[in-house]
Amino acid sequence: QAQLVESGGGSVQAGGSLRLSCAASGLTSSRRCMGWFRQTPGKEREGVAAIDSGGSTRYAEYVKGRFTISRDSDKNTLHLEMNSLKAEDSAMYYCAADWILERPWPSLRRDEYGYWGQGTQVTVSS
Repeated sequence: QAQLVESGGGSVQAGGSLRLSCAASGLTSSRRCMGWFRQTPGKEREGVAAIDSGGSTRYAEYVKGRFTISRDSDKNTLHLEMNSLKAEDSAMYYCAADWILERPWPSLRRDEYGYWGQGTQVTVSS
């Protein structure tokens, strides 16, 4: 059974850093596009960063230059390094894995992901 488990969330002051991790099991995550999404109450879940099986990445405009997505395929682990955090980055962050294998580009489209973790809360105080 596929399972994604996020960790690393917490509270930090504006300008600080956090590193999120996602442990994947029960699916061939190394051959799938993996992504990080975030959601705040009353808003749609939005794509933050994605990485495909070849290591190509894509970022939402509002995190470019501040967040870095990476994967450790040997350990089936996904990471999101978040620097220069802002209050507006506060959200529940979700790890996700693509429906299909070997998608040739990193996608930020929510409907292209079929496996989701339970989320980890990030709170940034100004």
